Amino acid sequence: MAQQYGTIYLIPVTLGEDNISKVLPADVVSVVQKLDHFVVESEKSARHFLSNIKTIKPVRELSLNLLNEHTEAKDVAALLAPLLAGKDLGLMSDAGCPGVADPGAQLIALAHEKDIRVVPFVGPSAILLSLMASGLNGQQFSFLGYLPIDKTQRNQKLKEIEKRSLTHHETQLFIETPYRNQHMLEAIISTCQATTRLCVACDISLSTEFISSKTIAAWKKSPLPNLHKRPTVFLLLA
Repeated sequence: MAQQYGTIYLIPVTLGEDNISKVLPADVVSVVQKLDHFVVESEKSARHFLSNIKTIKPVRELSLNLLNEHTEAKDVAALLAPLLAGKDLGLMSDAGCPGVADPGAQLIALAHEKDIRVVPFVGPSAILLSLMASGLNGQQFSFLGYLPIDKTQRNQKLKEIEKRSLTHHETQLFIETPYRNQHMLEAIISTCQATTRLCVACDISLSTEFISSKTIAAWKKSPLPNLHKRPTVFLLLA
């Protein structure tokens, strides 16, 4: 008889203090409430989210194992243990969808190698939601993660991104550490061409949500939003 493995559920996490019922389907919440085993990026944020989900077991009794940027590759396979024992497991990022710009992708890859069933759940993704709302090219796009911190390297990278966008008619998405968002916005506006379109998508799905898409020329004539310490996705289309 073939061994029966558990299922790994990919659980989207709210992007802030938003109402869970607004961003997660009831069926998703129902499955998550019943799980006993989780692999999470941050124990503190996971416990907070699971408390809001109102798990059947008290959160303190749930099994939470860490998988983040500090986890060594050799230690990831051990996180499959509940699945190999026939137990279902939930994988969670700090915010948004696991496996997308997230170290959880390593665990998902190993699950596929073992023919473990992988089930992605519907929920908030800042990358996808910002692209949807941008009015930019949704047929061809690239997510670039973080740009260089050094000012000269960052500005050079922006020029490269803009050139790539123009050549391939491809929307370029990237993010910045929230406390450097304002500097990034100012750098984009001062570095990119007047006709390039820039969408700024901030606090997506929250009550303070701000999404605006304009040419660089138009941004230069407009009051700039305050993005300090607010999660933001930047999107460019030249």
